[in-house]
Amino acid sequence: MVKRRKIYEGKAKILYEGPEPGTLIQYFKDDATAFNNEKRAVLDGKGVLNNRISEFVMTQLNAIGLPTHFLKRLNMREQLIREVEIIPLEVICRNVAAGSIAKRLGIEEGTPLPRSIIEFCYKKDELGDPLVSEEHITAFNWATHQEIDDIIAMTLRINDFLTGLFAGARIKLVDFKVEYGRLYEGDMVRTVLADEISPDSCRLWDITTGEKLDKDRFRRDLGGVTEAYAEVARRLGIIKEAGGAEILSFSQE
Repeated sequence: MVKRRKIYEGKAKILYEGPEPGTLIQYFKDDATAFNNEKRAVLDGKGVLNNRISEFVMTQLNAIGLPTHFLKRLNMREQLIREVEIIPLEVICRNVAAGSIAKRLGIEEGTPLPRSIIEFCYKKDELGDPLVSEEHITAFNWATHQEIDDIIAMTLRINDFLTGLFAGARIKLVDFKVEYGRLYEGDMVRTVLADEISPDSCRLWDITTGEKLDKDRFRRDLGGVTEAYAEVARRLGIIKEAGGAEILSFSQE
């Protein structure tokens, strides 16, 4: 087995040196965290499901011309990705009031928002990823005005695409979080989608029942986290059947 150099380890993923210059290998862990890492657990098979779901979504986004860091899935837990310089922002797109916006603004959870709202958080775990404005972003040089414009346009386009994709699977896209990076190509630099899109980073509710099919099942001690993720994968046609046996068979690979 080839020993690979670890570049970075986060709460849910590990980045290793890639086989070619300008590439990395992204490994999806089974670790689950919430509330700025105060709540932690290991959920067998979660990383496999997130890898498969994120691969599916990133492939579709690449196909419609939205640039991402994703190149291909290598195995059940790893992806080959382009190496990018991460812009230190978490970008949240909200369609329905849930989570922190419901608490901050006193809006009943489940209330449709007047329009899709984009929020920015400074990506800094030790500070709790605080909410920031565009003024903060440009003043501290985390991103340029042009990069912010590109990020907003891309995020709204992702929202339109994902809303339709999940609606076809009888799932409501409540909100999602994405990250972006700078891809250097010679003298050119492009802003591209990075990180992942999975039930870890999206709020997904069953359209009919409102059942949560995302990380809120972990945050709120609802149980059945990997089963919910597997149900999302099943509805998207990524796996044939949802269920513990299949998740366990994934996790062995």
